[in-house]
Amino acid sequence: MTQASLETFLKAWQVDPAGMKPVVEDFLAFFSSEKGVRLDFNARPGVSYSIRVKHENQKKRSLFAMVDIIDDDPENRWLSVCFYGDMVTDPEEAGDLVPGGLLGEDGYCFDLEDPENAAYIRNRLQEACGAASLESLS
Repeated sequence: MTQASLETFLKAWQVDPAGMKPVVEDFLAFFSSEKGVRLDFNARPGVSYSIRVKHENQKKRSLFAMVDIIDDDPENRWLSVCFYGDMVTDPEEAGDLVPGGLLGEDGYCFDLEDPENAAYIRNRLQEACGAASLESLS
């Protein structure tokens, strides 16, 4: 789906008691500030709204992060942010290791139900983006 679809979704997201919309907007601002980053938006209302993030240097993988806005309760959405296991560290052990769970490869997923740990996850996004930008060099 297009950037317009993502913008339409964000405009329609009015009820947000958990405060996740500003977190998503912060992540999107980070992505837009990074050279070579592209987004793909996949809407599955009632299940999730998925933002797949890829760096133009990536040749082997279709993304470096997946930000899922979980929509099982549209009035109380939360985030699941996943990365390939070899692209991020988790010094606070806040994520869940998911063997084969990210497009068939080992990944780390971080669930975010309130904005409290958003900065930690944003640091993982920066780390993964940096690793993805170097992918074509390996």
